[in-house]
Amino acid sequence: MRYAGVVGMTHRVSISPILEAAHAAAGDAQAALAVASMVTVPASMADAVALLRGLGEVDLTVARVVEPHLDALTILSEAGIPAPTGLFGVFAAEAPGRSLTAQPAGDRWRLDGIKPWCSLAGLLDHALVTAATPTGRRLFKVNLHDPGVRPTGVPWVARGLATVTTSDVSFDDVAAEPVGDDNWYLIRPGFAWGGVRVAACWAGATHALVTTLRTALNARSQPDPIRNANLGRADVADWTAGLALDHAARLIDDDTAGAGANLLAARTRAVVADAAEVVLREVGHALGPEPLSFNDTHARRVSDLTLYVRQHHAERDLSTLAALSS
Repeated sequence: MRYAGVVGMTHRVSISPILEAAHAAAGDAQAALAVASMVTVPASMADAVALLRGLGEVDLTVARVVEPHLDALTILSEAGIPAPTGLFGVFAAEAPGRSLTAQPAGDRWRLDGIKPWCSLAGLLDHALVTAATPTGRRLFKVNLHDPGVRPTGVPWVARGLATVTTSDVSFDDVAAEPVGDDNWYLIRPGFAWGGVRVAACWAGATHALVTTLRTALNARSQPDPIRNANLGRADVADWTAGLALDHAARLIDDDTAGAGANLLAARTRAVVADAAEVVLREVGHALGPEPLSFNDTHARRVSDLTLYVRQHHAERDLSTLAALSS
């Protein structure tokens, strides 16, 4: 299946104004929502990767806010459903002890229960939400201004992505419109592509950290072989992540991933996550505590990436990858 973004798209949109707006919104999730409102579904996966990698390089908070909005627009395009005006989230996480159920009510559905890990729910207009139905799991479009929608849960205390406030959300008899049939959300090829787009955000921040290290070493009066080795290792990791993303985007846009879509996405995410961890380590070793203590942009980027890349579930995701490759 081709990338869903090709639907109705005949030209590419310049990302320069979006990146300029991202600079102004750095670190501020609420300001980043204005950046998200500028985004439409890119014409290709290569364009989506370029946009999100560029945003991640500028500021990971902005990328983290824009990515789910873009994901929702892409999902609706894939489903053939027009997107209403407003800002979107995608709430698809699951957690023990919390569940969201959907029951048919005439020609509509009603949602009841608790959904975990809902970012910026109090600031968005709409969300695509997964819920259990009598016959499976299904994706639904909901209006977050419905009076039955209430953010709840413990305070958001994260040091990374600190302004991307995330909490449980309570749904009480909330009207919902189905998007696809039961289980469509997880089995569609576009599910794998969403994971690649998230990895592009990680890669952008990873590249920015390598640039910070390179700039610091170039400013030194004398070369330092040890720090140069740190840069060399970080550079290779950054380069490898870029190659993996470019390769994945090419296969997706050429419609040649085929039955290997999930494996391609898993490998791409693993390569980029590994690169992020290598770069975080090497930059930390080379630059020490000073920029973490006195450089706000650098300290925030390190904290943001450390948290965001944990959407890759490390050994658990690698175990899944191994099963896919067998």
